[in-house]
Amino acid sequence: MNKLKFKIITPEREVNSLEIDQVSLMTTDGEITILPEHIPLVSILQAGELKYKKDGRDEVLAVSGGFVEVKNDGSVYILADTAEMAGEIDMTRAEEAIKRAEKSMEESRNEENIDFTALKADLQRAMNRMKIGKKYKKLPQANITK
Repeated sequence: MNKLKFKIITPEREVNSLEIDQVSLMTTDGEITILPEHIPLVSILQAGELKYKKDGRDEVLAVSGGFVEVKNDGSVYILADTAEMAGEIDMTRAEEAIKRAEKSMEESRNEENIDFTALKADLQRAMNRMKIGKKYKKLPQANITK
């Protein structure tokens, strides 16, 4: 079976570079799934869940905007503002980021020349991390009741 050459990069680091079976992600036009032999494409990423399948196993990342490019040769490039593996998400830090973003928005309501788009993007990024972290965080075995 053909594979996709998949690379996801943020301004801080290269998150992944590997061969995968498929990838599903949110664009501004809705969710798309990219399989081998997909037509070339460039699209804007929306904050949300990015899920890829490699050898029958699903991996999930929280992404917060950027671009996706699919090339003729089966390469998929994700240039994301931020990307974090679901298992790496620090829930306490995500919750604190939500509180900070909400506080900043509230404090800025009466000020002039405030970039509400940036404040809203910060809040959306933090809420996305929290949602994906809660959805995919594995519970320690000791806390699972039978």
